[in-house]
Amino acid sequence: MNTLIRNARAIFFAPESSSPNTAAGNKSQQAAGDIRIRDGLICEIGTQLLPADDEQIIDATGCVVWPGLVNTHHHLAQSVLKGVPEGLNQALGDWLGSVPYRFWPKISPQLMYHAARLGLYELLRSGATTCADHHYLYHAGSSPEVEDAVWAAADELGIRLVLCRGSATVQGSHKGMLKHGIQPESVELLMQRMERSYRQYHQAGDNAMRRLVVAPTSLVHSATADDLRTLAAWARERQLKLHSHLLEVSFDDIQAQEKYGQRAIDYAASCDWLGNDVWFAHLVKSDEYTIQQLAASGTGIAHCPTSNCRLGSGIAPALAMENAGMNITLGVDGSASAESGSMIQELNLAWLLHRAVNGADATHAEQIIRWGSHNGAQLLGLNNCGDIAVGKAADLVLYDIGSPRFAGVHSEVIAPLLCAEPVSVKYSLINGRVVVNNGQVCGLDEAELVAEVRAGVADLLRSAG
Repeated sequence: MNTLIRNARAIFFAPESSSPNTAAGNKSQQAAGDIRIRDGLICEIGTQLLPADDEQIIDATGCVVWPGLVNTHHHLAQSVLKGVPEGLNQALGDWLGSVPYRFWPKISPQLMYHAARLGLYELLRSGATTCADHHYLYHAGSSPEVEDAVWAAADELGIRLVLCRGSATVQGSHKGMLKHGIQPESVELLMQRMERSYRQYHQAGDNAMRRLVVAPTSLVHSATADDLRTLAAWARERQLKLHSHLLEVSFDDIQAQEKYGQRAIDYAASCDWLGNDVWFAHLVKSDEYTIQQLAASGTGIAHCPTSNCRLGSGIAPALAMENAGMNITLGVDGSASAESGSMIQELNLAWLLHRAVNGADATHAEQIIRWGSHNGAQLLGLNNCGDIAVGKAADLVLYDIGSPRFAGVHSEVIAPLLCAEPVSVKYSLINGRVVVNNGQVCGLDEAELVAEVRAGVADLLRSAG
């Protein structure tokens, strides 16, 4: 339906740059309170706009309107692996064996469907409208139905999904795969399966609802150099983007040196895995040389502060990266290492962490919101999303700031970031379609979801032993 949003307390308009020098004070935030949407696009922004006969009205009284948040790195399957006792106090290497690699070969299509619904629910209720899911539940004997379940869940909830198709063609030095004897795909099987996904699901265009990305699970540990070059060439022939994990911990550099005689960043370059169509999750252990190589090639980052804190990995040098010219975006990562599953959590922690290290003026709220919206959309190639402007896709989130905890906030338009969780999303729209209606995620029964997830987790524990 065509829609008119009326009476918002404030609308967030992103600054032209995410540099703190240009992000200080969002001067246009109070310029309008109404947004008109037609055919999924924003067609008018103003005050006291008069409704047309064919429009539904959304009363935004007490709300601030943001562009929908864009999550550039997630693991939806981990929504059913929160707080696994064995991994609570482990660093990444041991945690991988104790948590995700212990369970994922045993996740059925049905459980994957419920895990995806749970993860997407958490994103929607925190203000995300796009999810890039690094889905890696593939092995030699895996079923395509596990991947299909993710696409189905996203379709039902109306969220934009970028499925980053994970893979491992060797066990390599990956502790989790070795510990649990997981048999990798051959590169031929991997290419065959990806071609199916590409033909069945991928959409082109700046406003696509479905995107496929080529995303080996670990650049250093889960593929040979020849396989990586093959994957990069296949992706670029189809104008697909490329994604992987890199330098979350120092082990990547250690292994790259031992196996290939190169630093991890140079190994990536030698395998055709740097460029403006590539982004990596984490990049915590990036020094000045690495940042220079990433920036010069146009490679981006999915900064995942909560997960990096949870696993004791450190803090990615995102400000140095931005100063070098890199595109900084934000990712929730999997809920097995970021149990809140919330994009607002990531924004708030990113805002705070870099201040703790670099001083109180190191980050500005407007800068961080841009990381979480505009920058993410640009990185994913969704160039018509991520901003509130005439002609842009109507991906909008209305945060209700009418509760007592927001009453004393002077800077209302950034109140959801300042006060952080719990936030209340009153309405959310994607392509102009209402996906959160008066606080309720559409197409989802919360009690049923809880029951299905708990039953699925119980079955998973029995099968994992």
